[in-house]
Amino acid sequence: MSDIFREVEEDVRRERFEKLWKAYGNYAIVALVLLFAGIAGWQVWERHEKEERAKVSDAFVAAQRISNPQAAASAFVDLARTAPKGYASVARLSEAGAMFASGQQNNAIALYKDIAAHDSGPIGSVARLRAAWGLAETASRRDLAELLKPLDQPGNAWRENAQEILAYADYRAMDSKSALAKFTALSLSPEAPEALRARAKAMADFLKNGGAISYGSVPADPAPVPPAPAPPAKK
Repeated sequence: MSDIFREVEEDVRRERFEKLWKAYGNYAIVALVLLFAGIAGWQVWERHEKEERAKVSDAFVAAQRISNPQAAASAFVDLARTAPKGYASVARLSEAGAMFASGQQNNAIALYKDIAAHDSGPIGSVARLRAAWGLAETASRRDLAELLKPLDQPGNAWRENAQEILAYADYRAMDSKSALAKFTALSLSPEAPEALRARAKAMADFLKNGGAISYGSVPADPAPVPPAPAPPAKK
């Protein structure tokens, strides 16, 4: 009897499947076709994206190898216009660096500031620091502090880099006491990179030894030495 019931169940199941297939079979076929087409399309797109990234990477490396700063800046401009977002941001940063090296300091600093204003990530932070260093010899300490304010915050990974610039601004303003305190603190900071700590220690030692006393002065020309008297004439 159990075999009979099993056969009946199988017949019922088969009949239900046939009804479902007649009602929805075409839809299932279309869905499978779309699924496989989507997978194939995604693979083609991935391959295309990989090839494009490789091309951009090669172009970026080639631009970095250009020795002429103006030509390098032009190459980075082209990259920034056509490259994907990540490479475009790095290309703009490199463009500003090439402009600075070619003597276009004002334009380079303006570009650094623009990058910093539109990028809150690492690239924007680096651009902000480079802009500040570019202005370190001419801008007031107040202006530098305002520019570096987003980085000079507790917990910010770039805070020590920003404080190094502000310490240098104090040194340039002849506030050697404040500069010494800042450089000393940076030289002992476990959060600061090793290279930064080394620079800070060198500056702190320099200031401790009176290095700021003659800052901004030019040694006077040595006094002219009078000519030696002529020997007396022989008689």
